[in-house]
Amino acid sequence: MTMRGQWLKQLCGGLTVIVGLATQSLAATPSQTTPTRVGPVLVNVEARAGQDLSGAWHWSVDPYRDGLAGFHGAEAGPGHRRHDDVDVDAVTRANPQALYEYDMRRSPVVHLPASWISHDETMRYYDGLVWYQRTFTATKTPGQRAFLRFGAADYVARVYLNGKPVGIHEGGFTPFAFEVTSLLRTGENQVTVGVDSVRSADTVPPTVTDWETYGGLTRPVRLVLTPATYIDDAWVRLGDDGRLRATVRLQGTRPGDTEVRVRIPALSLTLKGRTGADGSWTGDAAEPSALKRWSPEQPALYEVTVEAGEDRLVDRIGFRTLEVKGHDILLNGKPVFLRGISLHEEELGKNPTRAMTPGAARALLGEVKHGLHGNFVRLAHYPHSEVMTRMADELGLLVWSEIPVYWRVNFARGETLETARRMLAENILRDRNRASIAFWSVANETPVSDARNAFLARLAADARALDDTRLVTAALLIDRVQEKGQSVMVVKDPLVSHLDVAAVNTYNGWYSDDALADLPGIGWRNDTGKPLVFSEFGADAQAGFHEPGLKRKFSEEFQAEYHRQTLAMSEKVPSLRGLSPWVLKDFRSPRRQHPVYQQGWNRKGLLSETGQRKQAFDVLAEHYRKLEARQAQPEQARAP
Repeated sequence: MTMRGQWLKQLCGGLTVIVGLATQSLAATPSQTTPTRVGPVLVNVEARAGQDLSGAWHWSVDPYRDGLAGFHGAEAGPGHRRHDDVDVDAVTRANPQALYEYDMRRSPVVHLPASWISHDETMRYYDGLVWYQRTFTATKTPGQRAFLRFGAADYVARVYLNGKPVGIHEGGFTPFAFEVTSLLRTGENQVTVGVDSVRSADTVPPTVTDWETYGGLTRPVRLVLTPATYIDDAWVRLGDDGRLRATVRLQGTRPGDTEVRVRIPALSLTLKGRTGADGSWTGDAAEPSALKRWSPEQPALYEVTVEAGEDRLVDRIGFRTLEVKGHDILLNGKPVFLRGISLHEEELGKNPTRAMTPGAARALLGEVKHGLHGNFVRLAHYPHSEVMTRMADELGLLVWSEIPVYWRVNFARGETLETARRMLAENILRDRNRASIAFWSVANETPVSDARNAFLARLAADARALDDTRLVTAALLIDRVQEKGQSVMVVKDPLVSHLDVAAVNTYNGWYSDDALADLPGIGWRNDTGKPLVFSEFGADAQAGFHEPGLKRKFSEEFQAEYHRQTLAMSEKVPSLRGLSPWVLKDFRSPRRQHPVYQQGWNRKGLLSETGQRKQAFDVLAEHYRKLEARQAQPEQARAP
């Protein structure tokens, strides 16, 4: 294998800058790829020693990026640098001539994680740079390492500790960490983060989307403390060969030749061995006869302990197998039909701020599991919080996890590819231990071109190299042709050859002039030989707007009938193995500005933004109830 992409780490005055580096043509064969390395991974971060830095932070808006550079382009002066380790009020009292045009310690306070759109009513459509700062107390211990780990910061984050720069990260939805051992001090410490939400044609995603930006520190920040040599990554899974396998990677002063133990007490199983020179070790054993495989019907989770040297991590992990056979998706060797729905990371309520707590996650996913009789959720269009994937583990919901390669990405730009590869790697390395994850999706609704095909094929190859226990997919556009006077939807995207499952977004009757009654008569042709999933279909409705006779668009009646007829159409597609309608709840989208029905919200939700069920919710729930009952029947008794 040859390396076709890697991190470039530039150490400039102590600042770690993580950027993508394209080393070969995008036309290179995807099978030659080596996945992008990321780090530190700090898998299962909540189980690690340290302290949660969620809570009260000061914030300061900086629309002209004054804290980064002066108006002539020079470095920002001391009166403008928000990250400096100074008490501005004390400095100006001691020197009345000193001029400061900021004071972070006396700036307004907000509680994080949260997006800045909820900080102040003036921030609703703000797009730019915001500074955050807080202090915390720590004790520096010899032989201990310290990291600042961020669940996510949307979109570019510049991190400083005690006035010194420690790193820059690009990407709004994946975790990242920087080592701060040398900068941490015993006593009070000051952490400052500049978060810039501005995107461009070269970012992932680009500027044009159909969801709210939600700039800011939207997931927890944590100070992580580890031994000198620590467990950076630990992946425990069940392979399709029937072997229970563990891979552990250590980082630190002596990662090689260290004993590793992986214990699952409930199964009386211990795997152990010693790391190689690179700090990694893999061991396996036959699947224990007592193991209960994870499934939506029985989401069994086991306590797993990983020990190496002075480090120890405990997690709750489920074990199952996934594969494709012909048009079937097999979970634990048995065909499964995906009864799902799509979902944005946005809590229920009139003023969501993307603060995904366990309670908020349970409220959303509980509607899927118990309200809709679902077994599947598409977490679109970017990696959702780890809170969501862990809740899916617990409730028993299969998950489609996706990176934001969305619409008009600059597929010809090597640096953009490297950004996407890093996002994919950060996402997969965070969630490989979540049994609920069934699909890694590499894109949504991307128009076909040679550059796009090579770009996405590279991502698909990366996903397989990083995780051979999941299925790879993408939400594709669909072609429509006329055959013998009939409209036929044809699955023919060339990317399908690189995927395990073909998935398409189809909106006949909403973004087309088709009469709803005609939808069941539309033909479908899937000659790919692979399972097909309807990854999106939907229609807007404003909760409470009724027109029973007219069934005009945006009425609950139209949305309900749209779903009835689309579901009837789906029943006639022989290779269909899953449904993921768009979308569970109404979500913020600045592009949706009808003054009566939308007002900045995409209204395709089966729930309103506050959780009110629309008529279409019951339509889908009844359809899924029937599918669930059909699936529970003996195979010979099921309808064809």
